[in-house]
Amino acid sequence: MIRYYLEFEKPIEELEIKIEELKRLSDGKDIDISSEIKRLEKKVRDLRSDIFSTLTPWQKTLVARHPERPYTLDYINMTCSDFIELHGDRRFSDDPSIVGGIAKIKNIPVVILGHQKGRGTKERIYRNFGQPHPEGYRKALRLMKIAERFKRPVITFIDTPGAYPGVGAEERGQAEAIAVNLMEMSRLRVPVVTIVIGEGGSGGALAIGVADRLYMLEHSIYSVISPEGCSAILWKKAGEIGTDDFSRAANALKLTAQDLLSFNIIDDIIPEPLGGAHRDPEGTAGKISDFILKAFEELKTKTPSKLVEERYKRLRKIGSFLEETK
Repeated sequence: MIRYYLEFEKPIEELEIKIEELKRLSDGKDIDISSEIKRLEKKVRDLRSDIFSTLTPWQKTLVARHPERPYTLDYINMTCSDFIELHGDRRFSDDPSIVGGIAKIKNIPVVILGHQKGRGTKERIYRNFGQPHPEGYRKALRLMKIAERFKRPVITFIDTPGAYPGVGAEERGQAEAIAVNLMEMSRLRVPVVTIVIGEGGSGGALAIGVADRLYMLEHSIYSVISPEGCSAILWKKAGEIGTDDFSRAANALKLTAQDLLSFNIIDDIIPEPLGGAHRDPEGTAGKISDFILKAFEELKTKTPSKLVEERYKRLRKIGSFLEETK
């Protein structure tokens, strides 16, 4: 049973608690209440379907941040075999907020990496809440260069509120590390497939997101800034900003997978189970694996030069403008 419910899921929580109570009541006793349990389970399914078919952008943001949502290491363990984690950027230190290494997915050797938020207070602090320092991005680039050297495809998972903005990170060249990654990824001579599995926040996400194929999970988000940050900048009411402001900002940012697909920024949306990826992690991982393998099938025939050329054209096509003549 899910241990954490979002505010808009409270009606579902009440019904699921009641179902659990009925199951405990009937366990080992001569009481047949199976028909009542089935009725309530159908009611839960219908209610969940109604709620999740009409989620607002802010509600999708909350689902993308759900504390029980699978993280990068969860997906690596569910989709890959023979995973060996590699550490350090060979310059400063190892950054646990980005994890990665070599692995096999359906016997295809790959380099796989992504943001890792961590579960529980202790691990979240250790992982810096999934906010990388410069050494995290330099570690990611080191792994991608290994992939290029050994001709292995690269898979990246995006799930971060953004790059860490602390003084130490700035002193060690946060902006430079992100910029170098953008440049180097744009000319990697191996296939790159990226999946946004939760939050995709600003340059912290872009730094491992320059890809040949970019997918988003159905309830993930990808934006230049968080709704909270956007609210604070636009309406300058620090300490007074509330949920209504966050909702207003989320609507304006067009941060949902559906928005980004309509803008042709991503290639496709990976469906999630009803209620979110945390409701069926294995099923979600299976769908992610299918999308990755399909992308590899499309990209494996392209020469390194063709990959770089098409990646460049893909990036140049993003965005639109109106030209007015007088």
